[in-house]
Amino acid sequence: MTARLFGTDGIRGTSNTEPMTAETALRVGMAAAVQFVRGDHRHQVVIGKDTRLSGYLLEPALTAGFISMGMDVVLIGPIPTPAVAMLTRSLRADLGVMISASHNPYEDNGIKLFGPDGFKLSDADETEIEARVNSDMTGERAGAANLGHARRLDDARGRYNEYVKQTFPRGLRLDGLKIAVDCANGAAYKVAPEVLWELGAEVVPIGVDPDGFNINKGCGSTDTDYMRSLSMAHSADIGLALDGDADRVLISDEKGGLVDGDQILGLIAKDWARQGRLQGGGVVSTVMSNLGLEQYLSGIGLELIRTQVGDRYVVERMRADDFNVGGEQSGHIVLSDYSTTGDGLIAALQVLAIIVATGKPASEICRVFEPLPQVLKNVQFNGGKPLEDKVVKKAIADGEGRLGKTGRLLVRPSGTEPVIRVMAEGEDEALVESVVGDIAVEIERACR
Repeated sequence: MTARLFGTDGIRGTSNTEPMTAETALRVGMAAAVQFVRGDHRHQVVIGKDTRLSGYLLEPALTAGFISMGMDVVLIGPIPTPAVAMLTRSLRADLGVMISASHNPYEDNGIKLFGPDGFKLSDADETEIEARVNSDMTGERAGAANLGHARRLDDARGRYNEYVKQTFPRGLRLDGLKIAVDCANGAAYKVAPEVLWELGAEVVPIGVDPDGFNINKGCGSTDTDYMRSLSMAHSADIGLALDGDADRVLISDEKGGLVDGDQILGLIAKDWARQGRLQGGGVVSTVMSNLGLEQYLSGIGLELIRTQVGDRYVVERMRADDFNVGGEQSGHIVLSDYSTTGDGLIAALQVLAIIVATGKPASEICRVFEPLPQVLKNVQFNGGKPLEDKVVKKAIADGEGRLGKTGRLLVRPSGTEPVIRVMAEGEDEALVESVVGDIAVEIERACR
């Protein structure tokens, strides 16, 4: 392996094609084991996955890699990414692994690594693991008597269910609420309906029939039309749309109005500030969050701190400056009072708690600010350096000038997909669309 392995959210690619092959997964397991074997205790790694067919390819390869280095493996099966983080800490494991490509289609898969503290690995740890993947690890292998063991934790889902329910305020229940929950045919297809039902809700389950191929297909947080239509058809009080590994959530109110991550962040921040629970004096989000959120928070005396795209960078800033609410417009919501990473179900329960406590419908509660017009276009990108093209640079500079001080422009390569994202926002929607369109045309030309 010579190409860069780690992106903004672990390792990701097309299944059975580098780097998502059994051979590379084996070496990643070996390298990560060497990186986290510290001390003389019996070392242990927790491995979870979502419902993709390729999980059957990568799970045993990773397991073999860890075992070959003397690390014991605990297999927890299909389960949300935040459950892996939680169980890594709960079991006092040395490492956690989630096999998932999150919101991507079934053809893709990924490997996300968590340290013993339940947080995603730092850039430094990833760099060292990557160096080991590309090195000769023969001398690091365990002897025949010191190989690791593998076992399955049968009650992993139940443990996570109970943990999630404990984040819902005591004294409140979901009795009388009808909730449509779209699990994207992914990792939360059992967990989410169970938790909501156990808290008293009438549940309309959607996307709970995974077959290895239908994860995120026409459902989940990346395609909310199905959830919104079924929510209204069943007269649900609220709809929840998780993604394939359930670390993000988007919401539909009873009228079918979509509530994105920015609105959820604003709602929780306002409620927690009212309760005296909000830390850091504001919220951490990314450069993608709508300018309307920033203006709304400023209006209630709170600050929006922006980071580069990726929930790991949000978490790093939260930890550095003692914030307890952060997330992304896409629905990654990180509430560090409860979780070390984005957790769609825990975030949804915080919103539901506000609805129950106020007795008001979701349409009155969940839209806390009016977003400024924002346009995002993804331009396919297969190599080269189009952002260094002189004409592209000029188009970007012209776009910034046209938007002026009342708008924002962001052009960046994706860390998880082969695209360049062009995003602009401002008060004039037609102008925003024109700026994005002009830049996208020049990037497409430079990519040919």
